Amino acid sequence: MDDQNKNLILAVTLSMLVILAWSIIFPPPEPPQEAPGTEVTATATPSADSPATGGPVVDTATGGAAATTEASASALAEAPRITIDTPSVKGSISLLGGRIDDLALKNYRDTLNEGSDIVTLLSPQGGDGAYYALFGWAPGAGLAPEDVPGPNSLWTQESGGTLAPGAPVVLRWQNGKGLTFRRTISIDEEFMFTIRQAVQNDSDGTVTLAPYGILARHGEPAELKNFFILHEGVVAMADGQLAEVDYGDMTDFAFDPNEGAKAQVTRVQGNGWIGFTDHYWMTTLIPGKGAFKSVAKYDDRRDIYQTEAVMKTQSLEPGGSTEMSARLFAGAKEWATIRAYQNEGSVDKFLDSIDWGWFFFITKPMFAVLHWLNAIIGNMGWAIIGLTIVIKIILFPLAYKSYASMAKMRELQPQMEALKEQCGDDRQKMQQEMMALYKREKVNPASGCLPILLQIPIFFSLYKVIFVTLELRHAPWIGWIRDLSVPDPSSLFNLFGLLPWDGPPQGSILALVFLGIMPILLGVSMWLQQKLNPAPTDPTQKMIFAWMPWVFMFMLGSFASGLVLYWIANNTITFIQQYTIMRSHGYNPDVFGNIRSSFKRGGGDET
Repeated sequence: MDDQNKNLILAVTLSMLVILAWSIIFPPPEPPQEAPGTEVTATATPSADSPATGGPVVDTATGGAAATTEASASALAEAPRITIDTPSVKGSISLLGGRIDDLALKNYRDTLNEGSDIVTLLSPQGGDGAYYALFGWAPGAGLAPEDVPGPNSLWTQESGGTLAPGAPVVLRWQNGKGLTFRRTISIDEEFMFTIRQAVQNDSDGTVTLAPYGILARHGEPAELKNFFILHEGVVAMADGQLAEVDYGDMTDFAFDPNEGAKAQVTRVQGNGWIGFTDHYWMTTLIPGKGAFKSVAKYDDRRDIYQTEAVMKTQSLEPGGSTEMSARLFAGAKEWATIRAYQNEGSVDKFLDSIDWGWFFFITKPMFAVLHWLNAIIGNMGWAIIGLTIVIKIILFPLAYKSYASMAKMRELQPQMEALKEQCGDDRQKMQQEMMALYKREKVNPASGCLPILLQIPIFFSLYKVIFVTLELRHAPWIGWIRDLSVPDPSSLFNLFGLLPWDGPPQGSILALVFLGIMPILLGVSMWLQQKLNPAPTDPTQKMIFAWMPWVFMFMLGSFASGLVLYWIANNTITFIQQYTIMRSHGYNPDVFGNIRSSFKRGGGDET
């Protein structure tokens, strides 16, 4: 086997193995466990002169037996509430603990179906999948746990009405021993809350206490994807270092007696944040600049996942006061919004909260170009085609050399066939004669492999971009393609909508067999492109290459339609480029004659 064929087979085999690995779907996640009904609140004592060494451990319960919609509604009604209403979110704040525990995203719906509910992000304790934010003070010297407001302290609304942009609310709580706590909550037009916590010491003694923020999640999220290409769980930034911890890894933390649970503690010296990230949504605690303790915690007694930001301990003499500010991001992972918070809101490396993967140096600029094209064109499908054109322009110098080499190889095809006849079964002699022919004609057979190899990281990066970024979710293209982040919904099963029944469910075996229109177009485009490449001289290789477009068609049929659209556009542009370059080098490929001949011979034996 000559070097060209070896390299081509290696490249194709590697591509197929990578794509096959991507197509493996992990088993569906187990349903979240129900937590016991006991409610416990405990706190640890922080250090008085440095970032707090101990922190709050808020182990609130989920409310006993299996939660229902009625249970959630009951939890909402347990305590007075402050309404939240902005252009982007709606919900309420419970005065019980001052919890931000009821939040929905106005501009996003669960499905594309008419009348679908808007996405719920935060839910109160007592309902299904409780998920909420808490802020408070951990007691230090001179204070008992009951002397500071906890998760079950009932606050009063001192000022403000509905929480809205430009309309903050102020909460107040007094311990009856001379300490008055105030919490001012404001929100912008997107997804950022600002929580300003103040305490006034009118007692006779000096006290120490540390402000904190907590995100608590009861059980794993119901919508957990568990895909290897997507990170879901804790995401944190600590002095420029990104950390990602899956929910499963949190259960393996070592027990930390200082934290009262399985925990991973990080000391942040300057800038950082910590929170939970889902596929498309995120909650993040963002302390002000300065040292703080970042904690990821799992309470296996109650199946509660928790992240904390515990800020530097404050010491208050009689008559003194202090104030600390932190922010809470709770919303959609919109690239432009997160980028604005990073660049204009000084949230250090906030764009890294989006899971760009190992090829971040490709995926980040790739999505930036895609976002820019979408802003100009106004349609994500056409933006993907535009991105394909940009990529092909960047790779054109390399492609030009490759296609020119292929044209030369096609011209040498008769000589290669003659050498095969002359050498017979003597493979060593055949190899020597082929190398001499390449040297004499100044042809590099490996140059045709390089574009194929470069397509692997590009393909992987685009798959990552399409899968993880929110902007592709529910993004339409044309006609029946209403969501580029899911597979083509059309199907041969119902003759692409002509028959009065639905196609097979996505992810089923039938869906892999009864392909949609776009996977079929993908197979055809690969087949057409193949007609321009030199045919292998070995019959076995020839058969493998003949079947390869149809194998890829079925393998990629269950991928997101946005990725399939890219591959179709890439194949089409590649065909045009290669055909034009080969003609410019004096070789006139009779592609359509080859196609007619292939059909006459049954499609498998091409020349």
